[in-house]
Amino acid sequence: MAKIKHIAFFKFKPGVTDDQIIQAFDLLMEVSESIDGIEDYVWGPNTSPEGLSQGYTHAFVMTFRDAAARDGYLPHPEHDKFKEAALPLLDGAAVVDFEL
Repeated sequence: MAKIKHIAFFKFKPGVTDDQIIQAFDLLMEVSESIDGIEDYVWGPNTSPEGLSQGYTHAFVMTFRDAAARDGYLPHPEHDKFKEAALPLLDGAAVVDFEL
């Protein structure tokens, strides 16, 4: 079974503070530690000098054991808790998954 990389790009609304951003990603860290099948989670602000971010300022990457683990994460109540906290802070998001 192939591992899955789950990548999300975020644009935060004007006025969202650095503390709010950190709290959102810290909450996602808690989620990643509480759901079986998530092997790795990292996040950070965009630092690319290419100028191709299309306004996305932050990203995170999760590695799932397999597609079944990813599929279990998506409707999980802990993931829903994160979405309830983070979505009101966002102007946009993009998500891409791919197999390793």
